[in-house]
Amino acid sequence: MKRVYDFLKKAGVYYLATVESDQPRVRPFGTVNEFEGKLYIQTGKIKPTSHQLAANPKAELCAFLDGAWVRVACELVEDDRVEAKKAMLDAYPNLRGMYDENDGNTQVFYMKNATATFCAFGKPAETVEF
Repeated sequence: MKRVYDFLKKAGVYYLATVESDQPRVRPFGTVNEFEGKLYIQTGKIKPTSHQLAANPKAELCAFLDGAWVRVACELVEDDRVEAKKAMLDAYPNLRGMYDENDGNTQVFYMKNATATFCAFGKPAETVEF
């Protein structure tokens, strides 16, 4: 899990894929945080991402850096605790202009049943589960 976290943090941007009905939806994200031994992402409850994950928690994210990439297939499970939201916002203080752990909109999800595949051109893929 630490290797995935480090890669995503260093990449800065990753792309999150969700499903809306039968249509995949992909968008850039930049938040990832380790909290209580799990990897978390953040969004707002008013965003389509939130509604898509409520209907189908299966997601995949992908990041590319220095000729290598990681794909993470997982279920995203909402953690509604203030502590989890606060940890995310403390890790990304620039988001505090838009979000607050008590605003009723901030939403954090942790990765469950995750399979990460690390790839690079000319090298065999490596898979880790967490």
